[in-house]
Amino acid sequence: MPPFPTYIPPDFTRPGLAAAPPARTEKAPRDGVLPAGFHATSNHPEYVHLGGGRWLLAVESRMDAVLVLEDERVRVVEPRLVREGERVVMGRAENGEDGIYVHTTGFEPTADASSGDKFGFRSRGTWETPFSRSYDELYDILRHDRDNGHIVWVLGPAVAFDRDSRDAMASLIGAGYCHALLAGNALATHDLEAGLFHTGLGQDIYTQALVPRGHYNHLDAINEVLRHGSLERAVTELGIGDGIIRTCLERRVPVVLAGSIRDDGPLPEVITDSGRAQDAMRVHARRATTVIALATQLHAIAVGNMTPGYRVMDDGTVRPVYFYVVDMSEFIADKLANRGSAQARAILTNAQDFMVNLWHNLRG
Repeated sequence: MPPFPTYIPPDFTRPGLAAAPPARTEKAPRDGVLPAGFHATSNHPEYVHLGGGRWLLAVESRMDAVLVLEDERVRVVEPRLVREGERVVMGRAENGEDGIYVHTTGFEPTADASSGDKFGFRSRGTWETPFSRSYDELYDILRHDRDNGHIVWVLGPAVAFDRDSRDAMASLIGAGYCHALLAGNALATHDLEAGLFHTGLGQDIYTQALVPRGHYNHLDAINEVLRHGSLERAVTELGIGDGIIRTCLERRVPVVLAGSIRDDGPLPEVITDSGRAQDAMRVHARRATTVIALATQLHAIAVGNMTPGYRVMDDGTVRPVYFYVVDMSEFIADKLANRGSAQARAILTNAQDFMVNLWHNLRG
């Protein structure tokens, strides 16, 4: 059985929804400009009423997008990508009054398993929270989604700073537990630095000892990749025999590297245009069934904003999209929740312990 709850759709015969009007649309006045009063999406399942009791579920949703109606189909579109004349769904009420219904309880169990108490200790994930069950659930989800889903990793450079976590991530990619990798310039740079010099920002990735003049190593790594023209040519021609990027290239796992102002280089494949980077990341956010964001606060928030809380599968079933944020700080989990990614599950630990624990439990 799949390790996730059965989706329970809304009861559209109940009062309020049964009397809901058809959703109203207005044409976009110009490319990238919306009519006043447009409806902005959440990452919950959202339905649009066409009239006569016909409700359409928005597929491939995300936060802060808009709904565009085309005949009997509703598309979820980023505002900057809306074209002049497209029919944008209007209305701010989400309970059916405007012909729009946001369904927030589709994956909740039918029976209330809570004690009914209004007060309880440790009601949210903190440093005092035990994460044994979280790990066990994650193992089951990853085993299922390796062959039946789309697992997206969002990685910060800390994963490449330690020999064991770097090896574990490469092994997980090789074993099929990664269908797309989203990161920045730094993750790829320091993974290649480790492959060339066995260092991360000039420190030995096992002993953590500073290497003489090691602060040049990541710059030399970038320069060598630029000299060869691409990641694939550099890995082959420089003889880099291990690591995260090499394994992605071998397995043909898509890698999206989104740039930032502070990047050194950057590497040839890094996308420096933020709109293009978002578009490239969104391709995999749309397909994702499980996302693991590890040791990267900014990228975790970015991907969280574009990842829906659900996915409509090819057979029409609706399943949750799991979003795990793994970090040493509670800040990122709170930040994601405050920005609307309520489905994000936090595991508070360091990158090395998480990666090694995950690989040891999945490799069998």
